[in-house]
Amino acid sequence: MIRIHFTAGDFARVRFAPRPAPLQELNAAFMQMTHPHDALLFGRWRGRLLRSLPAVVEPLADLVPAGEAPAFLDVFSDALTEGLDTVRASRPGWVRAEIERVYSRHASPAPPWIRDLHRGDADAWQLLRRAQHAAFETVLRPVWPLVQDLHRTEFTRHALAVAEHGIGAALAALVPGARLHESVWELRASAERDIELGGRGLVLVPTFHWTGHPVVADLPARPPHLTYPAGPGLPLTPTGAGGTADPLAEVFGRTRFETLLLLAEEHTTSGLARRLGVSNATASAHAAALRGAGLITTVRAGRAVLHRRTALGSLLVRRQV
Repeated sequence: MIRIHFTAGDFARVRFAPRPAPLQELNAAFMQMTHPHDALLFGRWRGRLLRSLPAVVEPLADLVPAGEAPAFLDVFSDALTEGLDTVRASRPGWVRAEIERVYSRHASPAPPWIRDLHRGDADAWQLLRRAQHAAFETVLRPVWPLVQDLHRTEFTRHALAVAEHGIGAALAALVPGARLHESVWELRASAERDIELGGRGLVLVPTFHWTGHPVVADLPARPPHLTYPAGPGLPLTPTGAGGTADPLAEVFGRTRFETLLLLAEEHTTSGLARRLGVSNATASAHAAALRGAGLITTVRAGRAVLHRRTALGSLLVRRQV
């Protein structure tokens, strides 16, 4: 559980990132690529990207020896070059401390280039910059226009939620399982963490490549940034690409096919609508069509309506994948 403690002034200082952050979205993509969950949805995407990564990207794996990256890679600039420059400008003492932290959890010694980075070697920094730049060009450049479109949609959705219901209700509804209890915002997470904003405010950053719990970067000399999963929760495909990688999407339509994929796990109608970026009425109509074809089931649990894929629906998806 992450508990973020607000002062009265912090509620007025909650901001939404106006544009996507290339390096943070890259971090999210690598988290999704290296975590084994959601194999049905992301297995083919992971395999394709891992095969396509050039050798120049390989040093990035050395920076995450035990599954956690050093904090100086958490950069929220909305331009790639500016972000790369920000990484390079990280304070030497902080870089050393973060490298020591991530390697303290790993039995093997750091490779030579990491030791060079630890002592501030210019060639090691250039190696890191080339790796990050090549990774962005391979993983994100083909889908960056789509990421920008999805970010604008999420920005608008959040702005409307704040205008209609207030910042408290908008925060409580931002991600599943979140709740605002007086001045404490609670979010599901894999570890216990308390963050005191203390008047610094908070920046909300949606990501369209990560489907896990929200992640908080609480870094020196800046307000904390909360990165949270948004968008359809499915692998992004380049806009304008010829043909389709998903024949079933041609039969069902893209949104209905995405609905069937998402229902590998149980969702409410409103949860489906949020993940798909559609209205509750549209999500309900897609669910009704899939239910009529015997591909999902729908049950009522109190005031909620829960949908889940049937064995027949799973069989169709497995044959597609």
